[in-house]
Amino acid sequence: MHRAFAIAATLTLAAITSASAQGKGDPRERAACRPDVMRFCKEFAKDNNEDVVSILNCLESNRSRISKACSEVLASHGQ
Repeated sequence: MHRAFAIAATLTLAAITSASAQGKGDPRERAACRPDVMRFCKEFAKDNNEDVVSILNCLESNRSRISKACSEVLASHGQ
């Protein structure tokens, strides 16, 4: 359970960072979640000081509103 959470948190972090995110999640996963993070969870992704746990919780809280693509990325990692 903790491993799945760590993977999802890493992917979420990767979705909101730019060059520093290379190697964390594939480009498709980053592209799938980046718009949703910026739309629903922007307050947790400020100044390169990402609160990964809060971002993941935010995406989960907005699950019915996030894109199908991002939802599928989360589901593919056990979220």
